[in-house]
Amino acid sequence: MLYSPEEKRRRDQSIWTLVQGVLAPLQFLVFLVSLALVVRCLMTGEGESAALLSVVIKTLTLYTIMLTGCIWEKVVFGQYLFAPAFFWEDVFSMLVLALHTAYLYAWWTGAITPLQQLWLAMAAYATYCINAGQFLLKLRAARLQAEGLRIAETDQAQLNVRTEGVA
Repeated sequence: MLYSPEEKRRRDQSIWTLVQGVLAPLQFLVFLVSLALVVRCLMTGEGESAALLSVVIKTLTLYTIMLTGCIWEKVVFGQYLFAPAFFWEDVFSMLVLALHTAYLYAWWTGAITPLQQLWLAMAAYATYCINAGQFLLKLRAARLQAEGLRIAETDQAQLNVRTEGVA
């Protein structure tokens, strides 16, 4: 079970659930724009500055969703990271953060060439896609859990009506 009844109640009542619901698609949109700019630059050599800056913006949106996600996890599960229900997603998120942070360091310091920075961004984006997939699977699991509970409650209510009619 992904959420206990109490965790589900906290999740449903938390403003942080709405914040995550807004930030996740926003971050994905920023990712798509940045990915297009990075791929264009890698393929044509054009738009290097825009591509490099777009990765910075994507990284800042990642930091924002990670910070608010930690708050959400604390509200729902009582700990900021590595709650059992999201342990592996959080573990992989650390790799995503590490690669994005390495990109910021490289961009800020010029430690590697712009072309190498773009390839580092592509590695960070690949891990981001895997991590996003993990979270989408959890979202699906939560929906299936909720659907299963509704069906069980309906079945129980129908059974109660039948047994009351017999008694």
